[in-house]
Amino acid sequence: MRYSTEHKAATRERVLKEAAKEIRERGPDNVAVAGVMARVGLTHGGFYAHFASKDALVKEAIGTMFADARKRTERIDANGDPRAVLRAYVDFYLSPAHRDSRDRGCPLPTLSGDFARSQPATRDRFGAGVDGIASRLAVPLAALGYADAQAESHALLAQLVGGVALARAVGDPALSDAMLADTHASIVARYGLESAQ
Repeated sequence: MRYSTEHKAATRERVLKEAAKEIRERGPDNVAVAGVMARVGLTHGGFYAHFASKDALVKEAIGTMFADARKRTERIDANGDPRAVLRAYVDFYLSPAHRDSRDRGCPLPTLSGDFARSQPATRDRFGAGVDGIASRLAVPLAALGYADAQAESHALLAQLVGGVALARAVGDPALSDAMLADTHASIVARYGLESAQ
């Protein structure tokens, strides 16, 4: 039975979403192709109709993770006031809800260490996602007058990611909350975002 192009594309998207979920849960090196395919109702043999290899699946699933994360923050980009845009992003990123949603939030705090040891093509794909987030942050930073907004966005992103990664890693809930709150307060003060809501 031949399937339409639309059906094949929809099936591929389901496989990518499931693979992205598994990468978040188990890391890129522990993705089980047979398990991913079974969870979308397909056989392992059907995998090769969509992807040349497991590495190709992981590479494409990285793009899916970043696209899903971006959809959750698109409303932040819509606001024209750069302080409000930056404050909304910082508020979202350093929230307990984001810290607690490893399976849906930004992939950087969860997976940066895993991808540091990945194949070059996979690392490049992950790097493109990192650059995309940094470029989004550079827009309000440039509007706020930072001469090298891209460099500033890298520093800001590193602090955001580090704050969430450490808040997730510590066992003490009070320390985790304090790490988020202290990182948030530091960024808000540094960029003058106190009155931006």
